[in-house]
Amino acid sequence: MGNARRQLRFGAALHGAGGNMASWRHPEAPSDASVNFPYYKSQALKAEEGKFDFLFIADGLYINEKSIPHFLNRFEPITILSALAAVTSRIGVVGTLSTSYSEPFTVARQFGSLDHISGGRAGWNVVTSPLEGSALNYSKAEHPNHALRYRIANEYLEVTKGLWDSWEDDAFIRDKESGVFFDPAKLHRLNHKGEFFSVQGPLNIARSRQGQPVIFQAGASEDGRSFAAKVADAIFTNGETFEEARSYYADVKRRVKEAGRDPERVLIFPGIGPIVGGTEEEAERRYREAAELVSVDNALDYLGRFFEHHDFSRYPLDEPFPELGELGRNSFRSTTDKIKREAKENGWTLRETALRVTTPRGAFIGAPEQVADRIQAWFEQGAADGFIVGPGVPGGLGDFVDEVLPILRRRGLFREEYESDTLRGHLGLPIPENRYAVERRLAERV
Repeated sequence: MGNARRQLRFGAALHGAGGNMASWRHPEAPSDASVNFPYYKSQALKAEEGKFDFLFIADGLYINEKSIPHFLNRFEPITILSALAAVTSRIGVVGTLSTSYSEPFTVARQFGSLDHISGGRAGWNVVTSPLEGSALNYSKAEHPNHALRYRIANEYLEVTKGLWDSWEDDAFIRDKESGVFFDPAKLHRLNHKGEFFSVQGPLNIARSRQGQPVIFQAGASEDGRSFAAKVADAIFTNGETFEEARSYYADVKRRVKEAGRDPERVLIFPGIGPIVGGTEEEAERRYREAAELVSVDNALDYLGRFFEHHDFSRYPLDEPFPELGELGRNSFRSTTDKIKREAKENGWTLRETALRVTTPRGAFIGAPEQVADRIQAWFEQGAADGFIVGPGVPGGLGDFVDEVLPILRRRGLFREEYESDTLRGHLGLPIPENRYAVERRLAERV
């Protein structure tokens, strides 16, 4: 990335009112935030005012009565991002879409369209869908196992990227005088036949100004980390402590290098939920007020989602966390492995485990200078290239933009203004050259 000073990158996670699963009850939160377009719009414009690199919309494909409230009734990512792309001008728009329950041709069209609508600001968070119940909504006999999901995802992404290259960048001539609309020599069929997909192509939309949408991934398991290192431009992680985040960062950067890629071109973004107060005490008070909205029953439901919606209410609350065997290994594997391990190592009861998982305190609570100090330390000491900022409490995004970003700017760690108008430009990532244009150039040299 040249000799310029390394700069922080930020994404804004928009999901419900922010904070924990009971934040909809917070007096400052719109209770219908997950389907309230004016609210999404205001948050998007606030993030763009702060010169964030991108907005991020998560997703899931299965709910039941015990799901997180803002999961029960929320916008589909491509739809809401298309609307937000139309009311913003510079910030990137990134959404989650599953490779386990969709088709590559359709997804290539959707993100290709979003990339054009936004003027080259689209990104795709590639997920494999951890929830077992998803199969029931897609006419599937069973949910693919963890390793199989990543094999499918690997081929899926190969197909999607191939489809995005269907048209060379100068294929569309659109000469009204001659009547020539396109150059047939620069239209290409993929003709992919693999283990899971058979896709002819070509895709019926051209490449965008940034070539292809930016690929995000959130691999945390062994399979997930290897997949992310091989394919992702940017990687989300949930390191709760500096030590965890730095260990993950070093491991994935090593895997990226072993995959023959440049580690500086693959950015790692821990997710954080900063809570900012005028003083450290005020920030702690804001955290406690939000945490107290969560009942033990809420916490058990939240915990259960990670373990294939297991019913934890059947166990005594104040006895050691139950032995669950392999439960959770085919869903949120890295998360469930960690929960089991930490509960055992620390001797936590079920009550303690559920509340800790549901209302994590996090490292980014304090006065603005304290939060800025921790962000700088993680960034400069090998734990992050940037951060996905989810509001730790309702209104938290505005606090972060108004109180923390100015400090980071004064320290020379974050941009004053946008320097690009594409997502790849914001992130310092190169435009991938069309594969057929590369072949043509190499052939001409022979």
